Amino acid sequence: MLEIAQIRNNKAKIIKGLKKRGVQEAESMIERVLEVDTKRKEIQGKHDNTLAESNQLAKQIGQLMKEGKKDDAEIVKGKTSSLKTESKALGENLSSIENELKQLLYNIPNIPNKDVPEGKSANDNVVIHEYGKTPQLHEGAKPHWDLIKIYDIIDFDLGNKVSGAGFPFYKGKGARLQRAMVNFFLDEAQSAGYNEVQTPILINEESGYGTGQLPDKEGQMYHATEDNLYLIPTAEVPITNMYRDVILDVKNLPVKHVGFTPCFRREAGSWGAHVRGLNRLHQFDKVEIVQVHHPENSYSALKDMCQHVQGLLEKLELQYRVLNLCGGDMGFTSAQTFDMEVYSAAQEKWLEVSSVSNFETYQANRLKLRYRDEDKKTQLLHTLNGSALALPRVLAAILENNQTPEGIKIPEVLVPYTGFEWIN
Repeated sequence: MLEIAQIRNNKAKIIKGLKKRGVQEAESMIERVLEVDTKRKEIQGKHDNTLAESNQLAKQIGQLMKEGKKDDAEIVKGKTSSLKTESKALGENLSSIENELKQLLYNIPNIPNKDVPEGKSANDNVVIHEYGKTPQLHEGAKPHWDLIKIYDIIDFDLGNKVSGAGFPFYKGKGARLQRAMVNFFLDEAQSAGYNEVQTPILINEESGYGTGQLPDKEGQMYHATEDNLYLIPTAEVPITNMYRDVILDVKNLPVKHVGFTPCFRREAGSWGAHVRGLNRLHQFDKVEIVQVHHPENSYSALKDMCQHVQGLLEKLELQYRVLNLCGGDMGFTSAQTFDMEVYSAAQEKWLEVSSVSNFETYQANRLKLRYRDEDKKTQLLHTLNGSALALPRVLAAILENNQTPEGIKIPEVLVPYTGFEWIN
């Protein structure tokens, strides 16, 4: 979340940034935050003064008792009793207004970086790089939802029977291809200096607030209400929360982690041809890379992370493009996001397979993730993450773009992991 000092000292800039995101009520949101914070300061001041006066009177009582002035001491005790009642009421009021302020801040998105383009929707995203040529498919080529039935490698009907729509079974060579991609992505990340972690796939409420899934994405997460735990939408959440309430030594920066997990998303309100087959699932596998950086180095790290993802797509021999997302299409917590999309020749459309984002201090402020500077003062760090990669749409593109009359050819880089060259 945004810092109060940041809002107070850069009010006009914050409002302009929110409007770049399409937040029309930006002025009223910021004014309300500042109004509540001013009230909080007033109550905090009264509370502090009351406590100070109580402490001073307590010392006075002790001195009067030593001097044998019990009557005078009793009079002062009466004053302290009144101050305690006042202090309790102020403390409760302070707690209430601090919670109100926190909720207001939770509902304000991050401010876009200056290099984020203007725009309201995905139509305004800017393509900054393209790679590869569109595959020329043979006559009669099919989309992946037909191919998986022909070769019996993914079963949506069985998944629907056992769980519901959007929970497929991967079978035979389909399951082995999934495992191959996961191992390939993990190996590539480790070669790039990422430390692998295996995380829980259930998180508590505090972790959801820490990385910004709550309250923004509450309706999109699966919630185990009895235990108040949430199924993770991405490995970013548990990995980044490893550093909640942590002060890192600058010598240990950057932090670089990679994790493979299943991901769970309700995708409420999704329908139509664009969500058919593997295009959108309720459960899917993903390899996630996460970095924690000194603020001076985070945008260099963002570039490196994008290049890492692009390298994976090139090794998989997939046509792709990179988009700089506009203000209106960025995620709630992001300061800048680059999307990688692969081209599906059978569907004749681009499919998003990765988002790489810099959150600057937005998550770190929620997490209280800090470092000590040269003056021994604590400062907020920058957090970043990216999909490297999400499997379903990558798999869809591999199946569709590599189909031939003889079968589906496996990308050469995956053959050592699959143990086979063809699905036929």
